[in-house]
Amino acid sequence: MAGNSTGQIFRLTTFGESHGYAIGGVIDGCPPGITIDEKFIEKEMSRRSPAQNVASTSRKEKDKVEFISGLFDGNTTGAPLAFIIKNTDQRSSDYDELKNVFRPSHADFTYFMKYGIRDHRGGGRSSARETAVRVAAGAVAKLILAKYKIRIQAYTSQIGNIAINKKYTDIDVAAIEKDPLRCPDKKISSQMQKLITQLKDEGDTIGGIVCCVIQNCPAGLGEPVFDKLQADLAKAMLSIPAAKGFEYGEGFFSSTMKGSEYNDAFENKKNKITFSSNHSGGIQGGISNGEDIFFNVAFKPVSSISKAQRTVDAKGKETMISIKGRHDICIVPRAVSVVEAMAALVLTDHLLKLKTMK
Repeated sequence: MAGNSTGQIFRLTTFGESHGYAIGGVIDGCPPGITIDEKFIEKEMSRRSPAQNVASTSRKEKDKVEFISGLFDGNTTGAPLAFIIKNTDQRSSDYDELKNVFRPSHADFTYFMKYGIRDHRGGGRSSARETAVRVAAGAVAKLILAKYKIRIQAYTSQIGNIAINKKYTDIDVAAIEKDPLRCPDKKISSQMQKLITQLKDEGDTIGGIVCCVIQNCPAGLGEPVFDKLQADLAKAMLSIPAAKGFEYGEGFFSSTMKGSEYNDAFENKKNKITFSSNHSGGIQGGISNGEDIFFNVAFKPVSSISKAQRTVDAKGKETMISIKGRHDICIVPRAVSVVEAMAALVLTDHLLKLKTMK
């Protein structure tokens, strides 16, 4: 199975399955001398952990990150930084009925067609459980980015048709982590929670959008042509389970604008080149321009629903399925931490490229 690694210089490889002994990762290219703040990593992991709110699964995982190489006296050595996260609350028996049945909109069918075998216990390698590794690695990346004062903040901007009708510059950042859905608008969050509760009672799920903002990113990150910064961000975001769309800057709305409306005019303020607007989303020509980078990631509804659905078994026989077990009603609030982690991995990789070139 290929495709388990991301990044070129700061490179993460993940391993493990949802219902195996553990999941884990190996980071190659981590600079030496980075102090691993275990409390910070624990805090980052807790933001992704289940059983936090009305939207998430009741599965309870402590997600303790255990580093097994690449550290000495709490600092990175430059050697591969490897870690594991043990699975402690899996219930494989919940999936016994799915052994020979394909779940609609899951990876069951495609994995079986490609590999001739599949791990039906929670999806195996395709499970969103794997994203815990990304958050752990992203926390390490954030520790590196903090040295350059680069800040990444994501939040829930939409669930279903309920959305925050504000630009990211107008939101209260301090309110994000105080809200159970990580929505910085109390009134909108209340509406979202009512919708999620209703869908939970109906045995259904819902999708939404995560907005992410990167501040203090220096100009010059990204490569021309195939390794553009926005291209790597898009690939990183769309690699997250359930992610279905990516746009940065004005995104799809830019297709409705005139050039005179869209172009970010240059200004000179106190002998520093700046821009009068930021429709480009902080990236031009595939390279960061020093302005805020902002983007949206759209997530589909969670595929595991308790409502009865039509499907087929491994022999092609039509049947009905009603999925049991513990599943999220909406993945968006927990995906906030994963979006930040993937952004941190991409930025760290490009930052180290820039430092290597200099």
